[in-house]
Amino acid sequence: MNLIFKIALLFSRLPMRVLYLFSDVIFFIIFYLIRYRTKVVLQNLKNSFPEKSNTELKKIRRKFYRNFADYLVETLKAFTVSTNELKVRVQHINRDVFRNAHAEGRNIIMLTGHIFNWEWFTALATMVPQSSCRPVYRRMQNSFWDKKIKSIRNAHGNFALEAGDVIRDVLKTPNNGDTIYMFVADQTPNHHQVDIGIGFLNQPTPVFRGYDKLATRLNLQFVYCEMKKVKRGFYQVNYHTIEPDGDKFIENEVVLKFHKMLENTINKNPDNYLWSHRKWKYSGLIKSLLSTESLKKSTA
Repeated sequence: MNLIFKIALLFSRLPMRVLYLFSDVIFFIIFYLIRYRTKVVLQNLKNSFPEKSNTELKKIRRKFYRNFADYLVETLKAFTVSTNELKVRVQHINRDVFRNAHAEGRNIIMLTGHIFNWEWFTALATMVPQSSCRPVYRRMQNSFWDKKIKSIRNAHGNFALEAGDVIRDVLKTPNNGDTIYMFVADQTPNHHQVDIGIGFLNQPTPVFRGYDKLATRLNLQFVYCEMKKVKRGFYQVNYHTIEPDGDKFIENEVVLKFHKMLENTINKNPDNYLWSHRKWKYSGLIKSLLSTESLKKSTA
């Protein structure tokens, strides 16, 4: 395993223009030869965009696999990429939200989805006034690769937190505007945690709601990260505050607002979302659906 990683590190040091040649090969293999989850991807697209023709959906699917192959080599590059190169390749827009939260003394909960390439956010830690940036990750079953992937999240001055430790960490950390937590928040919950879902991309969707508990307990600043692929190897992230309709968030409000913003991002560039995961495999376990209307009734 260690030998494989050493070889991967050697490839990681190659220039991106060379790595993208490997990406072209990977695309051909996974899309044309082994057909990696092509049926899953097409079915997810059909369910999400019932108004689109089969021809349109297949075009989106093909572009997705192009982006997915780029994501793989870009994530490999993340092991050795410099902070300066990431600053060139990822443009961070509207960073005033970080300065404002710092001045107001409110810690930040950043929420993003599986939009390519979420692994390249990490240089943000060097561009904000907050002294501590803590990306949240899910522990992998393989301890060797868990350690290596965690090293990506720890790069550029970050301190990665395992998902199970986050709530406790947020509650014990002073809410003084000096800490940022980074969630990839469209994770699918474990099957035994599925009870409530939302309407997302035209289908009932189980949702992870851990961060919602924080919204109702603490005066935190929630921020949505809208990621856009400008061209191959270059991205743009626009930061938007997520605000409550009333004086403070009510239960499940931030969950609905985040997924609505994510849905809008996906609709703009559907090929840039991670369609190969089985996000809807537990939809049948949903007992009730959240909606804006149900929130209004609960507070009436």
